[in-house]
Amino acid sequence: MKFKTGLLALLLAGQAFAGVAIQPDNAQLQYTGRIDFADRARPMLSWPGTSIEGNFTGAALAVKLDDQLGKNLFNVFIDGDLAKPVVIEAAQGSKTYPVASGLTPGAHRFLITKRTEGEEGGTFFQGLELADGGKLLPPPPRKKRHIEFFGDSITSGMANESPDNGPDDRRQDKNNFMSYASITARALDAEAHITSQSGIGVMISWFPFTMPDFYDQLSAVGNNDTHWDFKAWTPEVVVINLFQNDRWLIDREKRLSPMPTDDQRIAAYRTFVQKIRALYPNAYIVCALGSMDAVQEGSKWPGYVRSAVDQMQASGDQRIDTLVFPWTGFGGHPRVKQHQANAAQLTAFIRQKMGW
Repeated sequence: MKFKTGLLALLLAGQAFAGVAIQPDNAQLQYTGRIDFADRARPMLSWPGTSIEGNFTGAALAVKLDDQLGKNLFNVFIDGDLAKPVVIEAAQGSKTYPVASGLTPGAHRFLITKRTEGEEGGTFFQGLELADGGKLLPPPPRKKRHIEFFGDSITSGMANESPDNGPDDRRQDKNNFMSYASITARALDAEAHITSQSGIGVMISWFPFTMPDFYDQLSAVGNNDTHWDFKAWTPEVVVINLFQNDRWLIDREKRLSPMPTDDQRIAAYRTFVQKIRALYPNAYIVCALGSMDAVQEGSKWPGYVRSAVDQMQASGDQRIDTLVFPWTGFGGHPRVKQHQANAAQLTAFIRQKMGW
């Protein structure tokens, strides 16, 4: 019986390889996020949380990817079952990944999301393969609400699926779909752009570029000269969660010399937020911090954020506020349960401010 079951699975999976090819430029595919369409036949996904979704018929589905480094992971959700993703661990180069077989007749839905981020490289999407007789259907309607997140490893979801006592930096444990950012967007029925990079700061990062260098890129793969078109997609809400790495690198590691004053730290943060304000004059901006040790008792960093926001409010900007995710005492990156708690806090905050 086990042999027959395994053989059946292989036959069904084989349908995906020998069936109907769906090209990446098919108008029925719905893309979300900063995706590089320089070549419509090979769009590149690099930012965490970028996604592709659609509706289809047929008994099987396979996804074709060409991964630059062989380090990226993707979730594939079938028929809205968000608790049970098929996880693709992409190999380097072009490969087809069977993700569903034996599906019942009728319409089905898929959602592909990038778990990892730009530090794992980019991935070229090369299309789908459906079972014989399958076809792509019109996509679901686009969400009317839009939220953009600017952040670091917390926003990316670094180590969120690791056990509490487990490693804190494995790419296999990184799942942006279960970050506070993505959870909040789903709770508010909003489309999200996740502009984040593990290790990044406002004044200094663990690498030679900072968020003010990085925030306007189309590609998330390192510091590069690609340019995102900010007129292509406009958020009603922007969440900024930065300064955790600045705290470590400035206060603990002493990487900046001379040591910046409190006023210089506040000014650096305010300058970046003002860049975002200039891009999105009507958005409500939430200047968040946490929930790692930048917000622990005695830390000055929440005060820097509040002071920058107070200064902008005093200058007439009334569509901006602060939100601190509380320190839980956990020493590593937030795990999923902490992301869920932070998402609940942020969701309530946005509902209050926006009337959502």
